[in-house]
Amino acid sequence: MKTALVTGAGGLIGSESAKFFKEKGYRVVGIDNDMRKYFFGDDASTSWNVEKLKAELGDAYTHIVADIRDREAIEKIVQEYTPDIVIHTAAQPSHDWAAKEPHTDFSVNAVGTLTMLEATRLFAPKATFIFTSTNKVYGDAPNFLPLVEKDTRWEIDESHPFSKGIDESMSIDQTMHSVFGASKVAADVMVQEYGKYFGMNTAVFRGGCLTGPMHSGAALHGFLAYLIKCVAERKPYTINGYKGKQVRDNIHAHDLVNMFWHFHKNPRPGEVYNAGGGRQSNISMNEAIAKSEEILGVKANVTYTDTARMGDHIWYISDLSKFKSHYPEWDITYDIDMIVKEICEVARERAKKV
Repeated sequence: MKTALVTGAGGLIGSESAKFFKEKGYRVVGIDNDMRKYFFGDDASTSWNVEKLKAELGDAYTHIVADIRDREAIEKIVQEYTPDIVIHTAAQPSHDWAAKEPHTDFSVNAVGTLTMLEATRLFAPKATFIFTSTNKVYGDAPNFLPLVEKDTRWEIDESHPFSKGIDESMSIDQTMHSVFGASKVAADVMVQEYGKYFGMNTAVFRGGCLTGPMHSGAALHGFLAYLIKCVAERKPYTINGYKGKQVRDNIHAHDLVNMFWHFHKNPRPGEVYNAGGGRQSNISMNEAIAKSEEILGVKANVTYTDTARMGDHIWYISDLSKFKSHYPEWDITYDIDMIVKEICEVARERAKKV
């Protein structure tokens, strides 16, 4: 039986990967030590999702509590299970949090990724290695595009080459990345290097907003899931700058993991892909609040501050053309309305238990 090794298995993309590859007939080995609870508090703990995975996947799933920075432990795991694919989603995911503990952020994001790569090279060199990077590797460069203010959102000038979305040609140099963005750049480039230098089947997916109902959204990470959670539970939510018109493309966890699957079937060593909802699935904060209010039937408790978060994107929509050209059978299956409705339904049920 083939094996998928998933780091950050209790998280949004990790758990979706575990379920997806189990359905494909793989044995799944998950690594997660609930660092998200350390980063963002009890409400962001992924322990509930790990227990859900164990119950749903049964004997097809093996869970291991380990730290991706622990070379000895990681090498032992990879050597024992010799995976056919490694899906590396474990990370410190917030650029605000990273500024508080830069050493922790870099050790998890950069050093942890190197540990996973080297263990794979030593003990499973033919495995596909998937890395969930971030659009923050582009820093604040998107903010210098010709943006136009609309009633509910910012948009890009229609005549600009990026009007259909930002592609992989955008430079990652000479921009403010945030400490988090810089640590992800280091990991991103290293994953590419293991593909180009060592010939491993590595791929970098630079995510927009990754979302879905299994997201343990927190104030510092997971804007859409956290916003909807606040609306459902009548908790206050703060918009930071840009008049609430900042735009994000949102890709459902299933669609992202399906990208991993297509790459795995026909890998191209060292490739980089922008991976978001693109023009099919994007939303501004104001629009997200209005949609969630309508679906949940409650008024959001929203406050606004003029101070934007440092390096935060005003407008970001991914151009998915490169991936689609390489894997034409793949496409987005969840648009933004479907995503918001699904998250609202789950948030409504959870709110009843609060």
